[in-house]
Amino acid sequence: MICSKISGMTKVLLLGLGRWGANHLRNLHSLPIELYVAEVGEKQLEPARKLGLPAERLTTHYKDFIGKVDCAVIVTPAQHHFALGKEFLEAGKDVFVEKPLTLADGEAKQLAELAEKSKRILQVGHILRFDPATLWLRDAVQAGQFGRVNMVRGHFGGFKRPRNDSGVMFADGIHFADLFNFILGALPKSVLAIHHDFMDRGMDDVSFVSLEYNTPYGKTWATVENDYFIPGKFREVIVCGDKLSAVCDYNVAQYKIKTYENKHVRDGKDFKGIEGAVHQIECPPEEPLLAELRAFLDSVQTRKAPRADGWAGYDAVRVMNAALESVKTGRAIELK
Repeated sequence: MICSKISGMTKVLLLGLGRWGANHLRNLHSLPIELYVAEVGEKQLEPARKLGLPAERLTTHYKDFIGKVDCAVIVTPAQHHFALGKEFLEAGKDVFVEKPLTLADGEAKQLAELAEKSKRILQVGHILRFDPATLWLRDAVQAGQFGRVNMVRGHFGGFKRPRNDSGVMFADGIHFADLFNFILGALPKSVLAIHHDFMDRGMDDVSFVSLEYNTPYGKTWATVENDYFIPGKFREVIVCGDKLSAVCDYNVAQYKIKTYENKHVRDGKDFKGIEGAVHQIECPPEEPLLAELRAFLDSVQTRKAPRADGWAGYDAVRVMNAALESVKTGRAIELK
């Protein structure tokens, strides 16, 4: 296990105990580290107190702990990611920043460059990269099992409370945009998007993003759909190749992937569809958040580059901002 390599003396500061920060707290508390926590008010620190963290490791003034810790885990609203990430990197600390790395391309690039220049670890919370199902899909695609990958589709949505620091695309769509970059080993050459703001919040609550990739596996068309309205919870990815197709449900704990050996073959001037064998792929059950935090701590100790480094975070932000520009202009945006 990765965590067996981690020294119990690693001192980690968690900034933020909101909805997702509470999950970070639970997982970090289970690891052999010395955990510190910062929040804006005493009331917000209550979950950490209930876990038994000593008062001297809790603060409402995070600057008090910068000199005491080895690294920081930033789980604050996205608007604060750049300033906090920059402050800790410049202080010589390794940093984990929840996605999105930042909201602006230039700020994301600055953080990636700063981490590289200062030889600091910068990992971004692109959690799906740490799901065993994702690693299976990436390896299968890159090994040619799917053949030419024609289409990839993702639906990350379902009825829930909207985030107030960004629209649904930046909040949720970025998961699958980064996932597709990772699986295909490429960046999209163009981005086309449509957004809706049904709740009149001034930010999107439904988003459709089309990505066009040129990869070693052919030209691939990818789509990402996000929403806050459809009843249920959807975390589904479909990969369609000319040799193999797969449906991956990230809501499932273990048997997430089902593959289909379906093919279209010529029949005179027409095509016919032949349904082939169906296989269930077993993935080892593992909590991806715990896996990515273990990986971050392993990088802190070994200095090994993270799977989701600052440049991956920058690329995902670039795709999202290209989508925002597409919405404004009504045209596809070339990604340079």
